[in-house]
Amino acid sequence: VLGISTDEEGALLTDTIMIASYNPKTQKAALISVPRDSYTGKNTAKATAYEKINALYTKGIDRILAKVNELTGLDLKYYMVVDNEALIKLVDVIRGVEFDVPINMNYHDDTQGLSIELSKGLQVLDGNHAEQLLRFRKNDDGTGYPAEYGSDDIGRMKTQRNFIMATAKQTLQAKNIFKIKDIIDIIYEYVETNISISNIKSYVPY
Repeated sequence: VLGISTDEEGALLTDTIMIASYNPKTQKAALISVPRDSYTGKNTAKATAYEKINALYTKGIDRILAKVNELTGLDLKYYMVVDNEALIKLVDVIRGVEFDVPINMNYHDDTQGLSIELSKGLQVLDGNHAEQLLRFRKNDDGTGYPAEYGSDDIGRMKTQRNFIMATAKQTLQAKNIFKIKDIIDIIYEYVETNISISNIKSYVPY
């Protein structure tokens, strides 16, 4: 699962890279994050930013899929490329997601038009605040996630996994059955995947 964002030069980066599994028989699901700065080159002495795994998407989806398989020893065949807007709109469609924000978050970056202002604790996040949560790494004063939680990118990846699982659980509640069309519309507009419609339909009963 690749979360797409655009850098200052306009290049598409996969700053969120996750491996997702779901077993319909046991109803077990899991997510593993791949750090976006994972090195993919051959010569560390001449390493550049474009050899980080998050930059491989510009060379094609097959390239990044192959590299994730190489790093993990897995044989992943399917991918989903998700625009950041998808999760924001999904959260708004289901009227927010209840989530326990792990720490106070206060970060501002005028160059990105980014303003993150969240208080620690259990609360219902709308799409805008969900985006703030998922993009947070450090506060304006340089503090961030504590070491026991997982600092910097490790902390952000943990929060992303926890929030996505919370969103999935709350989306699949019976009360959202009448919002299926809106959810499908979001998927069609903001998600690219090589999973066939027939394959997706086979999971619907579960």
